Amino acid sequence: MSETEAPPPIKGVAVIETALETMPANPGVYRMLDAKGDALYVGKARSLKKRVTSYAQIARLPERLRRMVSETVSMEIITTHTEAEALLLEANLIKRLKPRFNIVLRDDKSYPWLMLTEDHPYPQIAKHRGARTRKGSYWGPFASAWAVNTTVNAMQRVFLLRSCADTVFANRARPCLLYQIKRCSAPCTGRISEEDYGKLVGQAKAFLAGKSGVVQQELAAEMERAAEALEFERAAAVRDRIRGLTHVQSSDVINPASLEDADVIAAWQSAGQTCVQVFFVRGGRNNGNRAFYPTHGRAEETPEVLGAFIAQFYDDKPPPPLLLLSHTIAEQELVAEALSLKASRRVEIAVPQRGEKHAVVEHAHTNAREALERKLAETAGQAKLLDGVASLFGLPARPLRIETYDNSHIMGTNPYGVMVVAGHEGFVKGAYRKFGIRGPIAPGDDFAMMKEVLQRRFTRGLKERAEGASPEDWPDIVLIDGGAGQLSATQSVLTELGVTDVKLIAIAKGPDRDAGREWFYTAGMEPFQLPPRDPVLYFLQRLRDEAHRFAITTHRAGRSKAIRVSELDEIAGVGAARKRALLNHFGSSRGVKMAGLGDLEAAPGINRETARRVYAHFHPGVRMEEAV
Repeated sequence: MSETEAPPPIKGVAVIETALETMPANPGVYRMLDAKGDALYVGKARSLKKRVTSYAQIARLPERLRRMVSETVSMEIITTHTEAEALLLEANLIKRLKPRFNIVLRDDKSYPWLMLTEDHPYPQIAKHRGARTRKGSYWGPFASAWAVNTTVNAMQRVFLLRSCADTVFANRARPCLLYQIKRCSAPCTGRISEEDYGKLVGQAKAFLAGKSGVVQQELAAEMERAAEALEFERAAAVRDRIRGLTHVQSSDVINPASLEDADVIAAWQSAGQTCVQVFFVRGGRNNGNRAFYPTHGRAEETPEVLGAFIAQFYDDKPPPPLLLLSHTIAEQELVAEALSLKASRRVEIAVPQRGEKHAVVEHAHTNAREALERKLAETAGQAKLLDGVASLFGLPARPLRIETYDNSHIMGTNPYGVMVVAGHEGFVKGAYRKFGIRGPIAPGDDFAMMKEVLQRRFTRGLKERAEGASPEDWPDIVLIDGGAGQLSATQSVLTELGVTDVKLIAIAKGPDRDAGREWFYTAGMEPFQLPPRDPVLYFLQRLRDEAHRFAITTHRAGRSKAIRVSELDEIAGVGAARKRALLNHFGSSRGVKMAGLGDLEAAPGINRETARRVYAHFHPGVRMEEAV
């Protein structure tokens, strides 16, 4: 450092002091940015000027914040009307920007909901993810697909609601198997009137709203009326529904009777890491639980981590009326005010000390502890395996990122390449990538497919690396499924791109294709095998098998999507509404193709001009006069 250059912390302090000259005393959010314009830290304040002034007092800051100030080259602020609004904005920006010096919740998964449609005379019950574009009632969230599927099954058993798609419903001629096993009332074939089906839907909504006692009384009265009228078969059917309802509303610490709509959130900290367990309770029933592991500095205490988690967790989902926590968090009243603002109703935050609610929180606390202990044990085991890989292949240090590649296609159709990633905590599924092969490539040319995938991945990676991307995004090892030929082809691609700091390994099964007798190929070493029960062999097999699994599922999804593309999409003037009308009436695109012109003209929602256009598309050589 030259004599004219100020030490980095002084530079950062100068940036902050300059920003303070025009900074208002309003509530708001501030961002500290590095030389690349990336956010180092996002914070909120009741008074921006007063809060940011503290960062200029460098001697009073802990080492972590001194380092942050030293890297700050500019600041940005956003003012808000209230501190509660600032808290919500802060959580949104942290989750989106993932600043290095913040506690960050990494939650990139969507949550499933239970949906009762409202755009059909006979509403459908179904699992739903994503945007709520369809008119209906939504109940949730659920922690997992398993939890919502269990609830759907219970709802079918008790309320006999249909789960089939509208297109299937419109084309049923006789009841399906669900009717035979008493899981559906078969409205598709008129086995129940619209009015009676509406009563079932009403009971289902009451049950989901936590009014299961009212529903049970209604069913008991209905069973008695049927018995008095000597309709014993109907009485037995209602009795079975009551039994099903009794089964799903059993109450204990997992399904607390005193809770209707609440989230139970507990945190456990150990070895500088934190696990946060969230239990979703809706309508007095447990909708499942999920574990989270926020990233944070080792000095962050549990209440601080928990407070940051809650603000970010509800950034993209509605909070329930009650949150039960294991720890009292800082600014608890402010967080409750912010969540109430977001939900447009009162949200209460409590830390119960006794009773059933305390037992529920303790149960979540135990789950958080056990989940973190398992994670730490797995991480320790993973570290030993990575050390074994480093020793086996002569790496100077433990690999932090291993990328495994594979391809999948059927006779060259719907070709996809994939990349799966593993690190010190196991598989990093958020880093997985899919590559739709663009070509042109000869059908089944696996070498060309792999070449395209690697070129695309490392061309982009080199660009991001030049722009200052994190070293964690660059692999130490590339693992491919294949032998010496695949190794040579892959090495040529990396050499052509100028990638020389990645260890390339090929794993190939022996002539008999037996797992456990794989051969390993890498530059500078003769091909070799590992003992059948070697833990490192199992680890490398898992990497290869995970890439193969991901490639197969990606290919199947792409193939299914291609199959779903109807030939009707190719007809000019036939939009989504008319396509739906044709498919609903004829059952499939093949049915439309086989239909006569008169049948097309008679289809609901299809005018004469559209019918002729569709008929001409499937019968290009036939004149309309001959078709009539």
